Amino acid sequence: MPTLGGLVAAARATPVAASAWPSQPVRLICPFAAGGPTDVAARLVADGLTNVLPQRVLVENRTGSGVVVGTETVAKAPRDGYTILYSTIAHAVLRPLFSSLSFDPVADFRPVALVGTVPMLLMVNKDVPARNLQELIALFRDKPGRYDYGSSGAGGAVHLATELFLRQAGDLKVNHIPYRGSAPAMPDLLNGNLTMFLNVASDGIASVQSGATRALAVSSAQRLPQLPDVPTFAEAGLPGYEAYTWHMLFAPAGTPEEVVNALNQAVNKVVRMPNVQQRFTELSVQPRSDSTPASAAAWLRSEMAKWEPLVRESGITAN
Repeated sequence: MPTLGGLVAAARATPVAASAWPSQPVRLICPFAAGGPTDVAARLVADGLTNVLPQRVLVENRTGSGVVVGTETVAKAPRDGYTILYSTIAHAVLRPLFSSLSFDPVADFRPVALVGTVPMLLMVNKDVPARNLQELIALFRDKPGRYDYGSSGAGGAVHLATELFLRQAGDLKVNHIPYRGSAPAMPDLLNGNLTMFLNVASDGIASVQSGATRALAVSSAQRLPQLPDVPTFAEAGLPGYEAYTWHMLFAPAGTPEEVVNALNQAVNKVVRMPNVQQRFTELSVQPRSDSTPASAAAWLRSEMAKWEPLVRESGITAN
């Protein structure tokens, strides 16, 4: 017997709306601040979709309570494909970070496409004596609680990736200093107030190339083309460690299947565009142009299985 929720979703997602989609502009909700790296990528994808689809795709920044406000906007939107979400790994840790949500991050959303993954770059200030990852681990192990690492905020991708590293390296004790974004943390790394910053790669490449910071490892399975001499964590002696933030498009649950598929195909077409791939490379986004709604959903499930226990066991809470 159909559930009440299923009947409501079916009623809101009419065949007429699906067959005519899109017959009006589409809102792409970005729950991150304008001008930040996620917003830049979202606007790149929106511009591409505007060229591919017969209607404009307009980015709308809805921030507040982390990504909760913007995500809630899409969760409660009509299931017609005209309000969609552009989010990140933040979506995968909403349940353990927030004790009370007015929506369910899984049941109320339909993953449409995984747009790309963004690796992290482990940097230390240039005065740190460690010249490689194993020396840094030894430094932290020998003097627990003496050193500090920065993050772009409690519960964010940088915080999660760092805690995973510290755990896999032997439950190392390093003090966490949360900032309101990556930008204010970088000066403290440069001036020596922070020992380590495992930041999104795009924010750290320039400082490494200039010699202002030292990179010891990259969190992806392959080395970065911009920093070919920086090893992966596996190459640096910590096999099994990989961490990314990532970009994904979501539609409200109950959005007609043909709308979800049409949007998926359009997103993949945009990601294959040479200008988009070039800009993604500059942003250290590793594009995914072969994603399906099913594979995007599987990716989300695997990420939630990876990060939710870490958040709970580490006692991480949202700012």
